[in-house]
Amino acid sequence: MAVTIKSDREIELMREAGKILAEVHLQLKEFIKPGISTYEINEKADKLIRSYGCIPSFLGYQGFPASVCVSVNEEVVHGIPSKDRILLEGDIVSIDAGLIYKDYHSDAARTWPVGEVSEDAKKIIEVTEQSFFEGIKLARSGNHLHEISAAIQEYVESHGLSVVRDLVGHGIGRQMHESPQIPNFKQRNRGIRLHPGMTLAIEPMVNFGRYDVSWLDDDWTVVSRDGSLSAHYENTILITEGEPEILSL
Repeated sequence: MAVTIKSDREIELMREAGKILAEVHLQLKEFIKPGISTYEINEKADKLIRSYGCIPSFLGYQGFPASVCVSVNEEVVHGIPSKDRILLEGDIVSIDAGLIYKDYHSDAARTWPVGEVSEDAKKIIEVTEQSFFEGIKLARSGNHLHEISAAIQEYVESHGLSVVRDLVGHGIGRQMHESPQIPNFKQRNRGIRLHPGMTLAIEPMVNFGRYDVSWLDDDWTVVSRDGSLSAHYENTILITEGEPEILSL
């Protein structure tokens, strides 16, 4: 499938979708505290998304049973919200959310501390977020896609952490997952050349220990195989004639 170049009208719709999703994440951040369940986070997210006249992208997507993914500690991504999973002081929680606004998708993820957390927890949250910003320094028209991938990996590994290899970012637009796939780690080739109008979901997933992951029996939840902490940071971006525009921030 070819990489779609968005029209000015499509970009405006995606800009609005991103703006709404950014607001949803800010409100979810304020909601997180010790003692709440991941189910409550999902309920809150669903209500917020719908309050803006949007549809949760994830609900029912390939059978996913919730409106957002809520992953705790060693869970990398795709954690299924549960009434039995209660957040504790010192946990970290990753919320991956997507919404559809007038047929266009936005996708973004954040990892937040729950109350007071360890220095290791603070480090992985900060490094994962900054690796996104290191990557998108290369997200400029005329550069190649995999320059972003290499920059993310180099930054993460310079801090002694590991980039997950089994999951990647993606193009986005009228579909949540469009071409191209976007690894967060070096590739042998340079990848496609970037052009204005491309919209991409860049999403580093970082483990404190090794990069190996496993899937739990629910066939959704991905965990670090060594049980180490994991963090996730994602935004939907637009390639422009100059600096990339972060649509979901």
